[in-house]
Amino acid sequence: MDTFDYVIVGAGSAGCVIASRLSEDPDVSICVLEAGPPDRNIFIHIPAGFMKTIVNPNVNWMYETEPSEGSGGRRVPQPRGKTLGGSSSINGHIYNRGQRLDYDGWAQRGNRGWGFADVLPYFKRAERRIGDGDDTFRGRDGNLVVTDINWSHPLCDAFIDGAVGMGIPRNPDYNGARQEGVSYSQRTIHQRRRMSAARGFLHPALKRGNIDVRTNALCSRVLFEEKRAVGVEYLRGGATSEVRARREVILCGGAVNSPQLLQLSGVGPASLLTEIGAPVVHDLPSVGENLRDHYPVRMTARVKGVDTLNERSRGLPLVGEVAKYFLGGKSILSLSPTLVYVFWKSNDALDNGDVQITFTPASYNEGVQSQLDDFPGMTIAPWQQRPESAGYVRAKSADPREKPAIQPNYLAEELDRTTLMGAMRLARKLIKSPELAPYYDRAEAPGDDIQSDDELLDFARQRGTTAFHLMGTCRMGPKHDPSTVVDDELRVHGIDGLRVADASVMPMMPSSNTNAPTIMIGEKAADMIRNKQPLPSIDVPD
Repeated sequence: MDTFDYVIVGAGSAGCVIASRLSEDPDVSICVLEAGPPDRNIFIHIPAGFMKTIVNPNVNWMYETEPSEGSGGRRVPQPRGKTLGGSSSINGHIYNRGQRLDYDGWAQRGNRGWGFADVLPYFKRAERRIGDGDDTFRGRDGNLVVTDINWSHPLCDAFIDGAVGMGIPRNPDYNGARQEGVSYSQRTIHQRRRMSAARGFLHPALKRGNIDVRTNALCSRVLFEEKRAVGVEYLRGGATSEVRARREVILCGGAVNSPQLLQLSGVGPASLLTEIGAPVVHDLPSVGENLRDHYPVRMTARVKGVDTLNERSRGLPLVGEVAKYFLGGKSILSLSPTLVYVFWKSNDALDNGDVQITFTPASYNEGVQSQLDDFPGMTIAPWQQRPESAGYVRAKSADPREKPAIQPNYLAEELDRTTLMGAMRLARKLIKSPELAPYYDRAEAPGDDIQSDDELLDFARQRGTTAFHLMGTCRMGPKHDPSTVVDDELRVHGIDGLRVADASVMPMMPSSNTNAPTIMIGEKAADMIRNKQPLPSIDVPD
């Protein structure tokens, strides 16, 4: 039986970082188990390949939610990366840290060392920012390259001008001192290729020789001796194998897989464990609870007077774009799916922004992001940044190959519905600004006949979707808080030798996309695992 110092389950955004940092000590050995294949699929590395990978079961878990009232009775697709790099290999490339208040809120819940001043050094350590930015906030020497879009479009420029005309300021760096404002997006793309956590952290670390990466290895349970994790059982090539950990097992499977694996292993709500036939190793009621997600509503309009990405993405124009990409020129293949971001308030009485709005000069058939419309179009998509609605991830059986029940309970809370209505009305004003008027043809979805809050809410329920930002199912917090699963050093309550380090530990949703915070969690977790002193905090004025 193979034995390593550390066993990491999941080579995703956090798992790749942790493996890289632990391997800096030549005297330790690390085994990384990844359920998916190596990240060799060409569409992983071409930025616009996002359109392919979000529907490719070879590199995507292809999860979907349970139906709910908030989703109009629909099952909402939930793409999750199933390859080296995890979701950082199939996401929309956006680098967005969130607001200071997010992390200060984490600390105020009893999580020592997770305030903004504490996590900022870890954001900086991970990042190699290429472009403008205040070095008080931005990193220049890290593994993860963050760049600006080297491309513009008349619709994007007019949209930004329109937002400024409405009183929303240009913000040259939404990952700097303040998030609020409008700008082109920052992304994890370098030299026209995706900068995943695997590319930035794991692959360079493999040269050290003390990491054993096993792909196509589906973990079926954590192995325990009494209440200490001692290894992992996994399925690979039709065989069941075990790998042992001398020091720790670290779960980095994400907000779906980490709680499911805990439940399959006998750590979770005792009633659920009994129901699925798992042994009760430790009754921990909140494993899988507190699931949250961002719920964007894509609102589209027809465009006149200018080409959009819809036309460039088919026929001869697409052939030309492919040729330009592979010849090293500027091409739509090097773009992210979202080009412009607005961070603002759903109503003027708020002190801080609570909505995020994306804009792109393309539109999607029925709101499905892998299917572009056959007419010139543009899309604006608002969502609430800090949703109150929460749900769960629950294993349906003891079989690790059976997908769990995923229920985010979109729009279950009144605040979420009210905030989204305000965001949708703001989005309508933005897309109908005087600056966009020369290009605006007519509303496509929702049509101009949809006006009341009830009508807008019904549209949101029918057309809202995931932002791919699932989190919270192994919530971090003090042991006395019954809603938590891990402590502020990410150790599972009541279990020795077992940590969770991924988006599932986030106590509350950050005002951001989740890849950047998850990589930060990986950086901070690595120091905790190595028992290193935390990086010095960085106190910056409000």
